[in-house]
Amino acid sequence: MKIRKFLHEVGTTYDRRQGTSTPTARLLRDAPSHFASHVQGEYVIKGSAGAGAAAFCPWVAFFDPDETTTARHGMYVVYLFAENMETVSLSLNHGVTELHGKYGSAEANRRLAKEAGAIRGALSAGGGHNLDASIDLGGRSGLPRSYEHGNVVARTYRVDDLPGEDVLCDDLRQFIALYQDALVVREQLRQTTRDVICTLRAEGTWPHEQSKDALLHFAPKSDDEYVQTMVSREIVKTRKHETLVRDYGNHLHTNGFEVGTNVHPRDIVARNESTHWLIEAKVVRRGNATHAVREALGQLATYSFLLYPPKEQPKQLALFTEGIGDVYVRLLEHHGIASVWRSATGWSGSPSAVAAGLAEAVAAGAP
Repeated sequence: MKIRKFLHEVGTTYDRRQGTSTPTARLLRDAPSHFASHVQGEYVIKGSAGAGAAAFCPWVAFFDPDETTTARHGMYVVYLFAENMETVSLSLNHGVTELHGKYGSAEANRRLAKEAGAIRGALSAGGGHNLDASIDLGGRSGLPRSYEHGNVVARTYRVDDLPGEDVLCDDLRQFIALYQDALVVREQLRQTTRDVICTLRAEGTWPHEQSKDALLHFAPKSDDEYVQTMVSREIVKTRKHETLVRDYGNHLHTNGFEVGTNVHPRDIVARNESTHWLIEAKVVRRGNATHAVREALGQLATYSFLLYPPKEQPKQLALFTEGIGDVYVRLLEHHGIASVWRSATGWSGSPSAVAAGLAEAVAAGAP
C-alpha cells in the first residue's frame, strides 16, 4: 500500500471507541510491510493503535536499532495522528514513557522541550530545513502532550488534503536523514552542554559500575537480529554498534587479551601483559567519518582524564565500523590514539594498532 493511501485510510477509519481489534488497528500493526520499501537501511518499523486501551493518537514509528527499538525511550521518526484524526504529523520525536516514570509528567515535559529545542537549534544552524518546530495533537494531557513537547521538527498534513505520493516519500527520506544528523548533534550537545540532554541514561546507574575490576565483565550486549514477521516475508535488522563491540571483543579475547565489554560508559577495555587499552567504538553514520573521529577523540580524552589516575593512563584505541581514511588515521596517531576498523579481510588498523597486535596491516592503497 502506498504511503498516501495508508495515511488516508487510517485517518478516515480509525475510531478509538471500537478498541484495538478493528481492521484499522490491524493495518497499523502491519505498518512494516507497507513502509519497509520506503526506508533504506536497518530500521525497525512499528505501528500501534495502543496496548490494551486504544490510543488517542495512533502512530507509525521508524527506529534506528543502534538508538532504540521502542517508543518508550530514545529518539525516532514517527507519524503521529492528532486526536481528532484530522491531521497527521511526520515528526522527529522522543520516547517519553521512561522519562515520565523517572521525573513525573510535568518535569519530563520540561526536559523534553529543552532537549528538543537544543537539537532543533543545532540542526537549523547547519542550514535550516523549513520544518515545523511544534505539533498539535489536540492538547490532551498524558502521552499526546508529551509528544508535543518532545517534537524536534515536524511536517503536518491534513488527512483530507494529503500531498502526492512523491512528496510523502521525499519527506520521509528527509526525516530519516535528519534522524541520523540529530543523533550526531545530540551526542555533541551531551558532551558540550550541561543538563540539556535527558534522554540518555546517566552514568553511575548501572550495577556493574560498582565493581572494582572492570575486566570481570566480559559480557557483550545482545546483538540479536531483529526479525519483523510480515505477510509472506521477514525483514532482518541488526545492531551495528553492539555487533562491532561484540565482534572486536571476541577478536581480542581470541588473541590473548583480557577483555571487558560491559564497562559503561566505556565500550571496551583490554589488557595484555602490562598494557591497558581504553577502546571507544564508533559507527560511521552515512559514510561521515568526520563525526565518528571527533566523537572518538573527545570521549577517549574525557574517559582517560576522568576515569584513570594521572600515573595510570591507558593506551587509547578508536574502533570503527569501516575505514576512516588515511588523513584521520594519521590525525589519531598524532594524538597518540591507535585506530582499528572492520575490513573485508578482518580487522585493519593504524601502525601503532598493528604493532600492538590489535589489527592486521593495511594493504597498499586501502582506505
